[in-house]
Amino acid sequence: MSRNSSKKSKGENFKERHRFFLNPYSDCAFTKCPKCETKTKIRKFPLVIHIEPKQLFLLNKQCKYCPNCDLIIAKKQELESFMAFGMNQSNPEIIGNNYLVMGTVDRKDWKEGSQDSLSPSEIIERIYVFKDVWNFEVIPAGWYPAKEK
Repeated sequence: MSRNSSKKSKGENFKERHRFFLNPYSDCAFTKCPKCETKTKIRKFPLVIHIEPKQLFLLNKQCKYCPNCDLIIAKKQELESFMAFGMNQSNPEIIGNNYLVMGTVDRKDWKEGSQDSLSPSEIIERIYVFKDVWNFEVIPAGWYPAKEK
């Protein structure tokens, strides 16, 4: 059997790494992991962001990280600021468009991509998509559900 005869369906050949949470709360820093309650670390991750229509944006972003859960927490407000700044000169008409944080790439691939040495298709070939994308709801301190009498 030749290699080409067993074609994979779209999406099957992506490598997976990390879990991800896009933090929409401007007043919540997640110094503790929302899943396991251990202290989060600060790490830089080369994120791959798809901006509609058909625009890839590479961002080496400092994020909160829980090594226990392998969870990256990125602040939505900061991401959007960096994207707006980065697109302001090259492609200002897409500022404010829908976007998706797709995954990460290796640091060497981020360097090549940020120097325009990689095509978008090469970046897609090298991406590590997130294993899972999580959402958390923040309950403000001191707020408790009403008890029924």
